[in-house]
Amino acid sequence: MKAIIVSDLHIGSRYFLHENFEQFLQNIPQNAEFILNGDIIDNPYAKMKPANQKILDRFEEMSLRQKIVWVRGNHDNGYIPDNLGKIQIKKHYALQKRLFITHGDFFDEVMPQSRVFIKTFQLLHDFRIKLGARPVHVAQYAKRWRRFYAYLRKSVMLNAVNYAAENGFKAVTCGHTHYAEDRFVNGIRYINTGAWTERPAYYVLINDDEMKLRNITDSSALLKSAKTDKLHMSPSLNLTP
Repeated sequence: MKAIIVSDLHIGSRYFLHENFEQFLQNIPQNAEFILNGDIIDNPYAKMKPANQKILDRFEEMSLRQKIVWVRGNHDNGYIPDNLGKIQIKKHYALQKRLFITHGDFFDEVMPQSRVFIKTFQLLHDFRIKLGARPVHVAQYAKRWRRFYAYLRKSVMLNAVNYAAENGFKAVTCGHTHYAEDRFVNGIRYINTGAWTERPAYYVLINDDEMKLRNITDSSALLKSAKTDKLHMSPSLNLTP
């Protein structure tokens, strides 16, 4: 088995790392299952620019020769590609009991209860950019609000881990929080693939023997073996809700 997982591309956003992702696609082996774990589209109702549509068309082409799974995220929920090819659209996905794959909004109890705060925060973020602040994705700016952001990350992580444990999965991977990390929580492995709206971007590489969270500093490493990335890694955590 070989599988590659990415999330939170936010295609259509000005912050999408378009050139990096194009290079990344060129290095994906044809024998690998390619899993798009949510928020692949930034706005399902916006018209795609030709360069972004080219990426979506590439997914269709890939699906004709290898398995492509698109797991819904909160941004692309309801989006149907014009040319679906053989892309499989899922709410959640699993590699047997080895790994449960879901975007992460399924486990998010924080943002749905904070809609007014988040809307206000986004308006303030847009306003500061108009005033000349360095443009960054709103999720990247939110990381400055450390207590709220840490609370969001912990909530998604604990709910994901609890779900995996209750349903017999050894590991779970999400996106959604835009924070790449790989750790054991109460005996369950939790992997978050971060986002392709800020550097470095990450992906999960899976083969018969192991799973690795890796960044794209050298995307040709998809075809090689290398050490697991250490950023945001913690060997073991015991957390309680």
